[in-house]
Amino acid sequence: MKMLLSKLILICVVVPIHIYAQQLNPEWMKTFGGINDEEGSSVYQTTDGGFIITGYTNSFGAGNSDVWLIKTDSNGGTTWAKTFGGFANDGGSSVQQTTDGGYIITGSTSSYGAGNSDVWLIKTDSNGDTLWTKTFGGGNNDYGTAGQQTSDGGFVIFGATESFGSGNSDFWLIKTDSNGDNSWIKTFGGAYHDIAFSGEQTSDNGFIIAGYTQPAGFGNSDVWLVKTDSNGDTLWTKTFGNEFNELAYSVQQTSDGGYIIAGYTSPGGSIYSDVWLIKTDSNGDTLWTQTFGGSSTEAGQSVIETSDNGYIVCGYSYSYTSLGDADVWLIKTDSNGDTTWTRSFGGSDNEIGFSIDQTTDDGFIVTGSTQSYGAGGRDLLLLRLNADGQTDIDNLESQTVSSFELKQNYPNPFNPATTINYSIPSSGYVSLSVYDILGKEVATIVNEYKNAGSYSTIFDSNGLTSGVYLYRLQSGNFDSIKKFILVK
Repeated sequence: MKMLLSKLILICVVVPIHIYAQQLNPEWMKTFGGINDEEGSSVYQTTDGGFIITGYTNSFGAGNSDVWLIKTDSNGGTTWAKTFGGFANDGGSSVQQTTDGGYIITGSTSSYGAGNSDVWLIKTDSNGDTLWTKTFGGGNNDYGTAGQQTSDGGFVIFGATESFGSGNSDFWLIKTDSNGDNSWIKTFGGAYHDIAFSGEQTSDNGFIIAGYTQPAGFGNSDVWLVKTDSNGDTLWTKTFGNEFNELAYSVQQTSDGGYIIAGYTSPGGSIYSDVWLIKTDSNGDTLWTQTFGGSSTEAGQSVIETSDNGYIVCGYSYSYTSLGDADVWLIKTDSNGDTTWTRSFGGSDNEIGFSIDQTTDDGFIVTGSTQSYGAGGRDLLLLRLNADGQTDIDNLESQTVSSFELKQNYPNPFNPATTINYSIPSSGYVSLSVYDILGKEVATIVNEYKNAGSYSTIFDSNGLTSGVYLYRLQSGNFDSIKKFILVK
C-alpha cells in the first residue's frame, strides 16, 4: 500500500553529473518521482515554451500505477502535475497540446472499461484538469500507444487490440469526434500478432501506422507500415525485415512526403539488436536504411525530422555507456541517414530515452527513465539539450552543491500547493516536515536518505486549514525553519 503522504509530493531532483568521453552533457536534467517507479513516455514543447510530459507513476495517485501528466516551465521547473487512474494499472503513452490550449493523452487503463486493459483517451484543459475521458475495448486486452488531434478537431488513436480483428492481436485505428465519441474503428492484421506502436495523420488527411507483424514477411517479426485514407481504409502496406526479428517503435511523415521509421533489427540472427532507421518515399518504398550499434543491444524508440532536414533518433544503448548498463542514446543524422553525431547519457545504472521533440531554438527535449538519479527505484527523466546535443555549460561539476540551504517557498501565501527548494552538499538522511504554529507536526514531506544535490518539492496542503505554518529541514547538523501561509 502506498504511504498516504507520498501522494502529497512530487519530487524534482537536480544532481551533479559526472562527464565521460562521448557522454551527453545536458543543458539541464530533471528527475520526477517518489519512492516507487516512474517513467516518461512522451514529451512535447508547449506554446509557452515549457513542456508537457506523460507516462506513469507508481508513487502517486490512486492505484498500482496511474497516468501521470506533468507541465513544466522552459527550465523544467514543475508548474503542475496530475494523476489519472483507479485501483489497477493505468499509464499514458502519448500527449499533445490541443488547439484550445489543453492536452490530449492516449494510454491504457485496467481500472476502467470493458476488459483486462482498454484504450484510454483523456482530454484536459490548460491546467491539466479533466474535461472528459473515453475508453475503447472489448473483453480482452486492448492498448493505446499513440494519438493526436486531427485536422477536423477530433482525435485519432493508434494501438493494438486482442478483442477485435482477425488474429491474436491486430493494429487498431480509432477515429473520434471532438468529444471523444467514436466516429469509426479499423483493425489491420493477420492470423498472428500485429501491434502498432506509432502513427500520425498525414498531409492528405489519411494516416500512417507503424509497428510489427508476425509472421507476415520473412521472419519472426517484421516492421509493418500501413497507410490509410481519411476513412481508415487501407491504401497500401509494406513489410521490412529479414529472417530474424525487426520492429518499428516510431514513424513520422517527412517534408518530402515520405516517411522515416525507427526501431531495431537483429542482424545475422544475433541475440542482440541494432537501431534501425528506414527512409521511404510517399508510397512506402525504401529509399535507404541505416543501422547503428555496437557489440550489445541498442534500439530506437523515437525519431523526428529536424529543422535541417536531417533526423534524430532517441533510444538506448548497452554498448556505448558510462558506468552503468543502458544509457540514453541519441543519433543525429543528415538527410541521407549518415551520422552527424551521437551522444549517450547515463550513470551507474539504467537510463532509457523514450521520446524526443525538437524545441523552438533547434535544441531537443528528451523524456524517459533513470535508475541512476532521482528519488526512487526508477524516476521519470527529462533532458534538455542544445542543437549539437551538448550544453552551453563547460562542466556540470560546477553545479555541485557546496552548502546546505533551505529556500523560501513559492508562491507564498499559497493555495493549495507550493514549491519548496533545498540543497544538501553531501549525501545523508534528510527530513523535511511541516508544523502548525503550536509546533505540532502535521505533514512529513521528505524522510529518507538522499544523495548530494538540489531538490525541488511540491507540497500539497490537502487536509489542512488556512493559517500560518512552519517547514523544517534537518540533515546532519543542519537545521533550518521557515514560515509559509496557507490561504483557502
